Amino acid sequence: MDLKLFFDPTEVDADKSSSSFQSSIYVNHHKMPDHDGLSIALIGLNEYRGNKDENSDPKSADRIREQLYKLKKGFGDYDIIDLGNLRNGPTLEDTYLRLKEVCAYLMNKGIIPILFGGTHDLDLGQYYAYEDSEKLISVLNIDSKLDLEGDKEINSHLDKIFKHSPNYLFNYYHLAYQSYLINPQQLELFDRLSFEALRLGAIKENIREMEPVIRDADMLTFDISAIQNLYVPGAIDAKVYGLTGEEACQLMWYSGQNEKLSSVGLYNYDFRQDIDNKTAFVLSTMIWYFIEGFHHRRGDKNFMSNDYLRYEVHIGGNPDTIRFYKSKLSERWWMEVPSSESQGLFDRSRMLACSYTDYKIALKGEVPDRWISFYNKT
Repeated sequence: MDLKLFFDPTEVDADKSSSSFQSSIYVNHHKMPDHDGLSIALIGLNEYRGNKDENSDPKSADRIREQLYKLKKGFGDYDIIDLGNLRNGPTLEDTYLRLKEVCAYLMNKGIIPILFGGTHDLDLGQYYAYEDSEKLISVLNIDSKLDLEGDKEINSHLDKIFKHSPNYLFNYYHLAYQSYLINPQQLELFDRLSFEALRLGAIKENIREMEPVIRDADMLTFDISAIQNLYVPGAIDAKVYGLTGEEACQLMWYSGQNEKLSSVGLYNYDFRQDIDNKTAFVLSTMIWYFIEGFHHRRGDKNFMSNDYLRYEVHIGGNPDTIRFYKSKLSERWWMEVPSSESQGLFDRSRMLACSYTDYKIALKGEVPDRWISFYNKT
């Protein structure tokens, strides 16, 4: 694929000092750099027609990029390319398809696309990129609302993901919804589909318990209106309540550490309301923390190796036993969940990310809720 056909070069040149983020990456300024062998690709989005906005700034994503370039280089070798800003299609649907083609190409080469800017419906293009991957995926959405059909003045992009054919959505996780913004019937739909939705209060009560939820996702879509308006005045429809900037960065750190995660989208940036570029700075810091998390990945994959401790907990019901694994390297936990179609208990089993809390629940003779939900979907 000739990527330069899809992108406009960026003119941002914020900081060339040797310790800066900008000097540590490859940037599409005047010539598209070679991307072979790289790990992460930054993609600016300036598409706002999904919010019925025809007056978008063609360089709004550059405001985020300016703040990002001024940050200092973090840990590890930066195998990162900034591809520039994706050229919008003649129609909004064309933009989705362009995004699909670019993201699918990058992911097939083992490169994680990080999308930033534009409206939240652009996660449709991000999701469509998995269509030809021949596998079921899990999607993680961080948003104060559900964005389903029936919500007024909302592009029901989530509804389109649920109804997309062919269906390759295995699991869906929704973090940071605010109960007073949600139709209870929509949460009932989540229960029927065995999808997991966690309200804002649950995250604030113990943000560390979000790590295993995030670790099970293949795709992350983050509506920055889930963050308090105090931190992101330039977010579309941000509320007084929400995540703090620090909590958003913590979630991005966990996302970066996720070995499965193959694409990231940060959406709903409104450049016209961004006072003193405060929102652009928060977004740039979130990207920075994702990259830091990525460079702290531990390679948790081979559960049969000596790098794992194995625990079998007797429940005394159905299931009779739950098997847990703990990594000696990262101290993270997994539990083994068999397929409901399986004849033997651990035939065709899958590893589900969990926490020490789930292990303690099993020690009490109870089956963790996430085990039950996952089992019902297999």
